[in-house]
Amino acid sequence: MTLTKKGMSHLFQSTSKSLSPLASFSASPSHFPPSSPIHHTFSASMMEEDIENAESIISKWDLDSSSVNKVTSLFQNNKDEASEFMKCVKDLRRAMHFLLSQHSDPEKLAVCQRLIQIAMRRLEKELYQVLSGNWDHLGLESVSGQSSSEGSLSNAEDDQAEIRCEEDELMTRDESVLVRQQRRVPGVGGLSDIKSIADCMITSGYTKECVKVYLLMRKSNVDEALHRLGVEHYKASQIQRLNSEALENMVKNWLNAVNLAVKNLFLGEKVMCDYVFSAYERIRELCFSEVVKEAAANLFRFPELVAKNKNLKNDRIFPLMDIYEALVDMWPEIESIFSFESISSVKQQAQSSLLKLGESVRQTLSEFETTIQKDSSKSQVPGGGIHPLNASALIYLSSLADYSSVLSGIIADSLPESSSKLPESYYESPTTSAIDGPSPAVSTRLAWLILVLLCKLDRKAEQYKDVSLSYLFLANNMQFIIEKVCTTRLRVVLGEDWVFKHVKKAKQYATNYETMAWNKVFSSIPSKPFPEEQSPEAAAECFRKFNAAFEESHRKQMSWVVPNRKFRDELKVSIAKKLVPAYQEFYDTFVVGSGTLSGESLEVLVKFGPDDLENYLSDLFHGDSSSGSSSSNSSRGTMSR
Repeated sequence: MTLTKKGMSHLFQSTSKSLSPLASFSASPSHFPPSSPIHHTFSASMMEEDIENAESIISKWDLDSSSVNKVTSLFQNNKDEASEFMKCVKDLRRAMHFLLSQHSDPEKLAVCQRLIQIAMRRLEKELYQVLSGNWDHLGLESVSGQSSSEGSLSNAEDDQAEIRCEEDELMTRDESVLVRQQRRVPGVGGLSDIKSIADCMITSGYTKECVKVYLLMRKSNVDEALHRLGVEHYKASQIQRLNSEALENMVKNWLNAVNLAVKNLFLGEKVMCDYVFSAYERIRELCFSEVVKEAAANLFRFPELVAKNKNLKNDRIFPLMDIYEALVDMWPEIESIFSFESISSVKQQAQSSLLKLGESVRQTLSEFETTIQKDSSKSQVPGGGIHPLNASALIYLSSLADYSSVLSGIIADSLPESSSKLPESYYESPTTSAIDGPSPAVSTRLAWLILVLLCKLDRKAEQYKDVSLSYLFLANNMQFIIEKVCTTRLRVVLGEDWVFKHVKKAKQYATNYETMAWNKVFSSIPSKPFPEEQSPEAAAECFRKFNAAFEESHRKQMSWVVPNRKFRDELKVSIAKKLVPAYQEFYDTFVVGSGTLSGESLEVLVKFGPDDLENYLSDLFHGDSSSGSSSSNSSRGTMSR
């Protein structure tokens, strides 16, 4: 990154108002931190020698000189002379303290002050150049995975960096980050140079000038890094105007950015501040605060703005929980990085976003429950199949189960209010012992939502005029719920006891369906023992009743559907076990055994053989009244004699 001429001019002007948090630090070169007592061997001759040597070195790098050194970097091109330059500044400070303590010639003191001023101007520019020339490597590379072509590592340096990664594993987190920051400055001392310059300027009384340059460059680094990550300056009005799709894309981008920003960018800046200003606690705190405070607050304000968006549908809960999970996962880093009191507002913003996200998730769950309760669709599902409300609700609930660990931190450990007027006998919460992992609050909440759904399906079943079809509808939809629970994480959340209870309910619905749909057929077959001398007329009447009842039930149920293949087969087997053996015995008694019915009356009265019944039953529950016509017609011509 480069600054404009206007920015450069502003950089080297007096900035008494630019850094209000640092106003207490004196910029005057006449104010120095207390120094140690002058050693008794430091003589006037040594002092004069130091001043002369310092003048020759420092004047050489005077920014007002016409030499080539005016545009040459001291620290990048003359490392040995840079070390000598820094030693000269130290010697000058020692000489000034000596002169002040001895009340010596004020002219020599003025010379020292003039040289210190020249040196500080040079160091101010050097600090800017070091940070400006390599700022991308000092932090941005760790965030974006990119670096400028001017500062990219060579292949050999990349290989060496890979080898050093193994060494990083043995270091503490901060040490590892610091080493990575240092390596991003190829061919330059990098952080060591920055620290050396900062120490020299601060101990010389030029704290404001040092901090001004540091903040300008490091804040630019943070802002540019976040910009590359797609982080914008978020405004409430902007977020509220976004539609669902645009907002979800922005959330995805934020999720990608926040982890890198916290664990690399902000952490890197803190480690760098701690290293560069290790001897100055207050400066260290204020510098880090000024560098990242605004950017971090903006980053952590985004979740709160999203939580307040009213344009999202019920499925907005999932991006909200993604954001919530991301913040919770990195909360230890947030607390550690933003531990200074001066930057506590950033941590408070992150905490506020967590609270708002939690409120929004709970509100969305309540809205989902209300959506189920207020569903007013009157159309019947053909053949008693799966209701669309059930299908969509189970997709939603199974997705919620995938977020059970996140929900456990959001949902209060209490049941919903009893104002829903649901029958108490319907409510069966999962037992705690059956739950493997999720909190009881999550299990209870999801069980409650399924209960609300089941009660709504009960009301939907009342729309069917045929009671047996209403029970088939309930059996189908209960079986669908059980299937979804058993094939998703809902099984873990709700527990085996919940599954057992609802499987029992599904079987009861199926039994009720059989009773209502086939009872007339079952009752048309005389009970054993059959009369030994039953008249042909009585036997014929029994067959007439059976034929009529069976044909009616079969014709009516040909359009009914059982989507679950296993459940469909179980239902057919259950009906066949009750019907076929009883009919077989009746058939064998009056058709095969006694010969009560024979001749033309047999052809007219006995329409179904025992084997035919199973063929007719196999046609059922596919939802197509024409699917069994061919098999039915062929069956009628193959009665067993």
